[in-house]
Amino acid sequence: MADHGGNGFLWFLAGLGVGAVVGVLYAPRSGDETRDVICSKAQEGGERVRKQARRAREQAGEWVDRGREVLNQQKEQFRNAYEAGKQAYNETTAPGAEPSKNI
Repeated sequence: MADHGGNGFLWFLAGLGVGAVVGVLYAPRSGDETRDVICSKAQEGGERVRKQARRAREQAGEWVDRGREVLNQQKEQFRNAYEAGKQAYNETTAPGAEPSKNI
């Protein structure tokens, strides 16, 4: 039976949560030990998330800088092409200029 609209994923998450709760309830450690382990793992996970976020910010900054460089290069190339076209136009339309001999 196909589940549409993401309901299957929600059921998966619910099952995952129930499994985690059952695992904690039937753990071979005492409650204090279990809480200490959970707290330790949560702190490790938080630190890992902070490191990943820091790396993501650095990477995004590098991409922004590179994008800025590329944009500035493109603007400069466009400016040069525009000026060359403007100069060529002015040279061909200036009074006394020789008509172009296009074949």
